[in-house]
Amino acid sequence: MKRLFTLLLLIPLFSFSQESFEKQLDSISTSEEATAFLKENKPKQGKLSIYNKEKHKTRLADDLFNLSKGGKKVTRTDFKKTFYKVVDKSDVDHFKFNIIVIDASKTSEEEAKLKREKVFALYQQGYKFKDLAKHHSSGNTAKTKGDTGWIKAGDMPLAFDAVAIHENHDIGDIFPIDDVENKKYYLVLKTENRTPIEEITVLKFTEDIE
Repeated sequence: MKRLFTLLLLIPLFSFSQESFEKQLDSISTSEEATAFLKENKPKQGKLSIYNKEKHKTRLADDLFNLSKGGKKVTRTDFKKTFYKVVDKSDVDHFKFNIIVIDASKTSEEEAKLKREKVFALYQQGYKFKDLAKHHSSGNTAKTKGDTGWIKAGDMPLAFDAVAIHENHDIGDIFPIDDVENKKYYLVLKTENRTPIEEITVLKFTEDIE
């Protein structure tokens, strides 16, 4: 009986805490406020994520994109309650290229450029760019046959953005980029024009249900 009485006393306290938490969540309106919220509460399963409409095709992503800025979605299991809040929503310019990356970290700059010239010569002879990327590019681009997927400014090194994104190129243009700082030498083929893609910044916060 005493234990039941104690439990009944705790229920209003828990409800007040829950209400206070949700009010705090409702007050968040920017990514900066969301970051501060996460630092203050230090949740085990709290994070700030960016969803891209072209890259994220799950049912959850669809539900989140249907929300307006400031909108919330709550999911529940027997043990956990997860809040999702859209703190930012905007169209962001994206670009798409095929690239071949020559890594000069284990060779000289001259050798890297020479290899790039040889690969370009093969392209001019009629070899497909994606096949050349598969056999001559370093890193993950060999696996994707050179396809970068949709990228935005900041996804690639500054030297890449300066030429590929901030200079004018037509679809089908092929051009070199020298990233001396990171010892990467690119051969780049533009495959898509600048395209606005919707992105949302989502605060996720999970708490245990007691």
